[in-house]
Amino acid sequence: MEGNSEQAPVSVKDWIITMVITAIPMVGFIMLFVWAFSDSTHPSKKNWAKASLIFFAIIIGLYIMMIAVFGSLMVSAAMFGD
Repeated sequence: MEGNSEQAPVSVKDWIITMVITAIPMVGFIMLFVWAFSDSTHPSKKNWAKASLIFFAIIIGLYIMMIAVFGSLMVSAAMFGD
């Protein structure tokens, strides 16, 4: 378990910078990994980055399932259609 050392909360300015960085394609995704697994990252930002990565994994999984379902429907319609 991590220590209970009190840290100052992440400021609004830092959260705005964090959001701007994560909005940059690829850079934001890489930074989520850096923030999620770095020992020097503030615990609240670390937890937010981990939650964001989990959310992205769920969304990608749903996209893959949708592509598989609709792709198989399209193939089926092409093979057995009129």
